[in-house]
Amino acid sequence: MNPPYSGQLIIISGPSGVGKSSVVSELLSSCELPLELSVSATTREPRINEVDGVHYHFISLQEFFAKRQNEEFLECAEVFGIGHWYGTLEKPVRERLEKGRFVVLEIDVEGALMVLKRFPEATSIFIHPGDLVELEKRLRGRETEKEEQIQRRIAVAAKELEMAHHYQHIVRNEEIQATATKICGLLNQTGEEKICTTN
Repeated sequence: MNPPYSGQLIIISGPSGVGKSSVVSELLSSCELPLELSVSATTREPRINEVDGVHYHFISLQEFFAKRQNEEFLECAEVFGIGHWYGTLEKPVRERLEKGRFVVLEIDVEGALMVLKRFPEATSIFIHPGDLVELEKRLRGRETEKEEQIQRRIAVAAKELEMAHHYQHIVRNEEIQATATKICGLLNQTGEEKICTTN
């Protein structure tokens, strides 16, 4: 039995440290919609417990640039200037949309703006930390990065917060489950609107 809605592309962004990965994970496990997370490609090495094709598609720099040359990415960029490239492959996204899935892209602001040029009908959601002070507190609380890396992330975050107005929805993340519930509600409204438009 086919679902009572057509596919929808969902873009979720937010500065590093805002908790978007945790929110997306909770959203995927708790929301009743047919959500699927798009798996990005990257040139960096896998971390411990990361599985190829599940967490990322781990490919060589040469292969990444070949796909980029062939325009196979919806968006791609070098992240934080450390030589690692990330990108969203267009083919699997379109295949899932054609099957009526709600495809979630967890990408940065730069990538989101690229995708919105190709998919202006996408639902875009920006997860907001509240302010930079709170964001810095979260970054330092992770205790996973050096001071230089933290300062770089804060500088990037400041620019990303200025771009939040490009998104349809801005959701402040104060508690992961509550944030995921709110986003699920927004997506349910989107699904209902699509049914009305289709019918």
